[in-house]
Amino acid sequence: MKLRIINGRLLNPATKQDEVAVIDIAAGRIVGINSTEDFSADQVIDAAGKAIIPGLVDLSVRLREPGNEHRATLETEMRAALAGGVTSLVLPPDTDPSLDEPGLVEMLKHRARQLNQANLYPLGAMTVGLKGEVLTEMAELTEAGCVAFSQANKGLLNLATLNRAMLYAKTFDYTLWIQPSETDLASSGVAASGAFASRLGLSGIPVQAETIALHALFELQRSNKVRLHLCRVTSAEGIELVRQAKARGLPVTCDVSINHLHLTDTDIGFFDSNYRLYPPLRSQRDREAITQGLLDGTIDAICSDHTPMDDEEKLLPFAQAEAGAVGVEILLSLVYKWAQEHKVPLLDALAKITFNPYQILKAGAPALPPCGQIAVGAPADLAIVDLGEYWQVNRQTLVSQSAHTPFSGYEVPAKVKMTIVGGRIAWE
Repeated sequence: MKLRIINGRLLNPATKQDEVAVIDIAAGRIVGINSTEDFSADQVIDAAGKAIIPGLVDLSVRLREPGNEHRATLETEMRAALAGGVTSLVLPPDTDPSLDEPGLVEMLKHRARQLNQANLYPLGAMTVGLKGEVLTEMAELTEAGCVAFSQANKGLLNLATLNRAMLYAKTFDYTLWIQPSETDLASSGVAASGAFASRLGLSGIPVQAETIALHALFELQRSNKVRLHLCRVTSAEGIELVRQAKARGLPVTCDVSINHLHLTDTDIGFFDSNYRLYPPLRSQRDREAITQGLLDGTIDAICSDHTPMDDEEKLLPFAQAEAGAVGVEILLSLVYKWAQEHKVPLLDALAKITFNPYQILKAGAPALPPCGQIAVGAPADLAIVDLGEYWQVNRQTLVSQSAHTPFSGYEVPAKVKMTIVGGRIAWE
């Protein structure tokens, strides 16, 4: 189908475009932007008063298949992604079983193609069963469709195993995605260490769990120059270490979750389990450091860290509840809210959830189709958004099978009105 979008405000971080534009789409690709050539459209979409943005690229979306279909399914969570304007998403490898076998990766890719919704990019498990002992066959997993390799949120590997993984990845030019967390310091905690956790009687996870892991990672990286992507950095001290590593020329990128961009440990209130997250929410000082890191380029991307949970796992005392929350549907709204509050230029804010995540992905997967941008010849993955429309986050408005989020009840701006994937209207 040939589509023409007219009268919309084109916001394209990749080219810094902010203008009213006409976009022509045919055969799944963008064939013209303000083109003067004749174009006979099957459908004309009037986007007057709305913004046209690249489809979002979310670097952490758990779809709960295989193994946890009681929490969510591939179909429900991909629909949730489309409702949030997310057209490309990265799947962490902590499925059940984990993504350590090529056949499992191929099955997931096949399921995603059958559903014909968002673009799915799996991360392969770095070690068999994510147990931190035996390295997986990364080459075979790459052939099956993995874009990088990770231990999900399992914490830092044994350093000898980690060093072998780095050498393997460097040899074949793969990227390792690592959540910097020292396992012994973090494994028994449920909240950020500090006065607030102490008053609530909650076991703490100290900042040192993050900084010690970062020191170890950077020391090993200095010798082999493997490309690292750091997932969900949370602390001011950790962000400063990343800043220093980048200044030394180490090939490192990092992201933060939307939860840590807006919330702090005191938001837990009276043991609200919707705020039980991993890594945990930290202090106001850490939250301010995250904003500064985003503004100065230390932090490259923002993700939803979408982790659906069912009621049985969340409606428990705080320390017993499972860590995680949904977020893929509210990523755009919360980034826009953050940009408004901190007077961040809109194109700069959108870059953190579109073009920058694409560049992180492409560094380790050169054959990746263009995403997170609106360009002639690129796949037509985009969203039409009413930036001025506010909507309430609650169980009735969320498409995800789970509705557990710390933002429940929030009024947020920016409502996605239409999502187009591969030139097809996938959400309306």
